[in-house]
Amino acid sequence: MNSMVKQAQKMQEDIQAVQDRLEETEFTESAGGGMVELTMTGGRELKELKINPDIVDKDSIEDLQDIIIAGVNAIIHKIDEESAKEMEKVTGGVSFPGLF
Repeated sequence: MNSMVKQAQKMQEDIQAVQDRLEETEFTESAGGGMVELTMTGGRELKELKINPDIVDKDSIEDLQDIIIAGVNAIIHKIDEESAKEMEKVTGGVSFPGLF
C-alpha cells in the first residue's frame, strides 16, 4: 500500500512538472498562408502577434479578423495536442478528468 501511495505522489509530481514546463513553453502558429503569426505560451498567454502589412486593407477588415481568429484557434489546438501528448507520457494513458 505504501508503495502505491509513493507511486501516486511521484506521478502527481511528474504531472505538475509537465504542467509547469508547458505553461512556460512558447508555441508559434501561422494563419492565412503566413499572413498572421502568433506566439502563445502553454498557459495561453498571447506573447506576440505579427501581421503582414500586405493583408491590412481598411475595406476588408473582416478578412483580417477571420485570419486572426483562425490563428488563435489553431495555436490553442496545437497547445492542447502537445499538452495531451506530454501528459500521456507521464500517466501512461490513464485519464484524470479535470487535471488537464
